[in-house]
Amino acid sequence: MRIDSDKCVGCKACVPYCPVLCIKAEEKAVSIDEDECVECGVCFRADVCPTGALFMPKESFEYPRAIRMQFSDPGVQHPNFKSWGRGTEEAKTNDVTGKFGRGEYGLLLEFGRPGTGTRLSEIEKVTKVVRSMNFDIMEDNPLYGLLAEDMSGSFKPEYVNEKILSGILEFRFEENELEEALKKLLPLLDDLDTVVSVGLVTRFADDSSIPVIDKLKNIGLIVRPNAKINVGLGRPVIER
Repeated sequence: MRIDSDKCVGCKACVPYCPVLCIKAEEKAVSIDEDECVECGVCFRADVCPTGALFMPKESFEYPRAIRMQFSDPGVQHPNFKSWGRGTEEAKTNDVTGKFGRGEYGLLLEFGRPGTGTRLSEIEKVTKVVRSMNFDIMEDNPLYGLLAEDMSGSFKPEYVNEKILSGILEFRFEENELEEALKKLLPLLDDLDTVVSVGLVTRFADDSSIPVIDKLKNIGLIVRPNAKINVGLGRPVIER
């Protein structure tokens, strides 16, 4: 996003609408820190500018900057996966899609939130470790398409410094690798310059219990009793 300085009257009406606080107000002018802007379009859609000074330049639609919009604006369709917002169905519908089967787990790490966002360089600190452990990063996740082809977990150089509102990393590992995965990956999150939400994807047992809860307790991780559980209503695509 940009502000046309010839049209801006410095009213500051747009300032509270920025989810990453990149609209700066001075005494008689308002400006946007383009390096911090995630191209979410919230300030523009709020339609609060009395002179129409806010606009999205053509550079916002060009790569690599275009990924900011694709991961930050829920009204933008991801070009590869034809879904909206961050471009991923995630694993919240696992009971329907069967994305993660019995005997394996999926880990979802959601980087960034309104108010902070995240650089891909922060996510890369985790993807490199994930690949060093030979865990599979899900190919139907938009972040996968930004990774270098050498499978090192590094992002392609042109994307590393791009900033997005949030991105969800999904990867798979076997049931017997649970303790290794969590003990190695969770400490990394404390040193990142963003916030991270952690989700573990599993399947219900035949008796409707969730066996992984006890496994987590054994390694010192307590599942909150009010944690959100998404129940897929429908027939699984994959029976396993």
